[in-house]
Amino acid sequence: MHTRKFRTALMLCAATALAAAIPVPASASASAHATTESRSSTRVVAVDCFSNPQVRPGDFLLACGDGNNRLLDIHWSHWGSDSAAGRALDAVNDCDPYCAAGKFHTYPVIIRLDRPESWKARPELRHFTRMQLVYTDGRPAYTERVMTHELWD
Repeated sequence: MHTRKFRTALMLCAATALAAAIPVPASASASAHATTESRSSTRVVAVDCFSNPQVRPGDFLLACGDGNNRLLDIHWSHWGSDSAAGRALDAVNDCDPYCAAGKFHTYPVIIRLDRPESWKARPELRHFTRMQLVYTDGRPAYTERVMTHELWD
């Protein structure tokens, strides 16, 4: 049991260190950061890797295990009770020759969040359960132009 907790803590530390190494554009740090939604059940949130509910996050980690994929500089054009839409840069590690020595490349994407459901951890909140990314100018190797991600609960 202690070994599993140690491994989990080690993986979270590694993911945090990798995520911190991703360069963040100045406009992303200037934009409003994620707002924790805790007072109202009428708003829908996006739940991040650390189980934090966010409304209109400025960045969003997609690869929780290793930190090798993150949305940066998100600009939301719509955030509603059924869906959200915006534009961002998808920062992806090429892992060449291996992930720790790889370089991050950014690709412009259109983001769509949908399928809100009650959040099991906090039933008073609803959260988006699906994210669709549409690459508008280039994309990572072996990646389709349109990618759909099921978001964690």
